[in-house]
Amino acid sequence: MSSPAARPDGPLLVVGLGNPGPDYEGTRHNVGFVVADVLAGRLGARFSAHKRSGADVAEGRLAGRRIVLAKPRGYMNLSGGPVAGAARFFSVAPTDVIVVHDDLDLEFGVVRLKRGGGEGGHNGLRSISKSLATKDYLRVRFGIGRPPGRQDPADYVLKRWSSAERKELDVSVELAADAVEALAAEGLEPAQNRFH
Repeated sequence: MSSPAARPDGPLLVVGLGNPGPDYEGTRHNVGFVVADVLAGRLGARFSAHKRSGADVAEGRLAGRRIVLAKPRGYMNLSGGPVAGAARFFSVAPTDVIVVHDDLDLEFGVVRLKRGGGEGGHNGLRSISKSLATKDYLRVRFGIGRPPGRQDPADYVLKRWSSAERKELDVSVELAADAVEALAAEGLEPAQNRFH
């Protein structure tokens, strides 16, 4: 089944993961927020606080589908509550949720798509899987690479991009946004064929 949708005419919920506040801006862990901002720009939409879910939300249409973009307002390890709240409020099935997140297991700037699977130690994904009571949602994995030397991965993800990474970041973020659009327009398998 190539369609991402349980209901092909229903909305997709696209969640960009990150941590709130200026201390976390520009960190590797917040790349999901950055991709969500790019998508909002493409939709001509603005984020506003959505009290019922605990996320900042923007809405629009992409590839003929209604899209709800969400950035949870709490910390990464508590992302599940706002994601499940937004999915309930906007009547989105878990299989129509797309989560954009940083991934230590991919080289910097590599974008990969998948449905389900493990969380790879990612606390945001773990929280979402628990709150949705399933792992069967779509993921757009944005590679951030492994920490150098013996640096703790928990510290590494909260560090800002290196100057070399910053030079390539915009292109990679646009690629991740393209991947979300491909999922919305074509479904998982065709999109995977394009981005793998």
